[in-house]
Amino acid sequence: MADIADFANDLVQERIDRALAARKAKPVFESYEFCVDCDSTIPLPRRLAVTNCTRCTECEQLNEQIGTRYAR
Repeated sequence: MADIADFANDLVQERIDRALAARKAKPVFESYEFCVDCDSTIPLPRRLAVTNCTRCTECEQLNEQIGTRYAR
């Protein structure tokens, strides 16, 4: 025979399972909304296409050019 503690454990486990399922269902995008260099808005398509992007397209291109200049 189940007692109140068993019901409480079942309820907690059900909530944990639901929370984990919801977390797995949602894609996690860690991209910034604003560029770290010029503080302009990073367009949503770029944030979705490039996970963990921190710069807008213009600043990223400039950063890559500077990086290749010092790589030699």
